[in-house]
Amino acid sequence: MALARRFLPSMSLLRAFEAAARLQSFTAAGAEINLTQSAVSRQIRALEELLGAELFIRERQAVRLTVAGEVYAREIREALQRIAGATLTFRANPEGGTLNLAILPTVGTRWLAPRLPGFLRGNPGITLNLTTRLSPFDFRLEALDAAIHFGAADWPGAELDLLMSETVVPACSPALAERHGFRAPADLLAAPLLHLVSRPDAWERWFALQGVSFGPLRGMLFDQFATAAQSAISGIGVAVLPEFLIEDELARGDLVRALNLPMESAERYYLASPTTRATYPPLDAFRRWIRAEAAGSAGEGG
Repeated sequence: MALARRFLPSMSLLRAFEAAARLQSFTAAGAEINLTQSAVSRQIRALEELLGAELFIRERQAVRLTVAGEVYAREIREALQRIAGATLTFRANPEGGTLNLAILPTVGTRWLAPRLPGFLRGNPGITLNLTTRLSPFDFRLEALDAAIHFGAADWPGAELDLLMSETVVPACSPALAERHGFRAPADLLAAPLLHLVSRPDAWERWFALQGVSFGPLRGMLFDQFATAAQSAISGIGVAVLPEFLIEDELARGDLVRALNLPMESAERYYLASPTTRATYPPLDAFRRWIRAEAAGSAGEGG
C-alpha cells in the first residue's frame, strides 16, 4: 500500500475531475462541488501533472475529455461509487459487518430467498447484499465476498465449498405431453427440445443414460432457467430442468414430467469465496449456515 500511495490522488482532485468529466464543464463542476471555475481548473491541472498527461482538450470556452481521460474518468467514477457504497453500508450496520454475495437468479429467488430470514434471525448484526452473476468472475476485481456457483469444482483464486447436487427431469406442458403421447425415451426425439446454456450437454447425457441412439440435438437455447421453464410451460418444447426448482410448477400442473426418468447432473452447487476472505466473520457465519441448509435440502430429497 505504501507504493500505491504514490499514485493515489487526493479526494478533492478526484471529486473535481469526476464532476468535470461528467458535466463536460469546469464551471458546472464548480457549481456542483461549491468551487469556482478557476479552482476546478487548478484541481484538474494538478491531477494532470500527477498523471503526466492531459485529461481534457481545452477549446476556447469548452472542454472535452481526451481518449485516455474518458477511460480514466470511467474507472475513477466506479471507484468513487464503491467508496460511497462502502460508507453507506457501514453507516447502516457499523456493528456486525456486511456480506456481499453473488447469486444465480433462479436459485437465489426460489431456493435461497425463502431461507434467508432464518440466517438473518440467527445473525442479526450482519447486513447481506445480493447481486446477480451468471458465471465465474475474478474476486480481485469485484467487491464481492462470495458467490453461489453451479458447475465444475473449478474457480481460479477461490475456495469452493460443496453445497449440493441436483436431479433433473424432462418437463413440458400437459398439452404437449398429451399431443406427443410420450411412452419411451426415444419418443422425445420427435419433440422440440429446449437447451440451457448452463447445462449444454444435458439432453445428450439424458438420452445416453436411457440407451437411446441420437444424432445432432437441435432446438432453442436459453441462457436463463426462468425463460426456459416458462417456454416449457407455454408448450414450446421439452426442457431438462432441475426438479427442486420446478416443484411449484409440477404441483400446480403447469409442468409435467414428460417421462419420470430423472438424472443426476454432472455439475454441483458450490459456495465460492476468495482465499483472502477465509476468516472474514460474516462469510464464515454464512458458510456454516448455507452448508447446513443445503444438507437439510438434500435430506428432504431437494
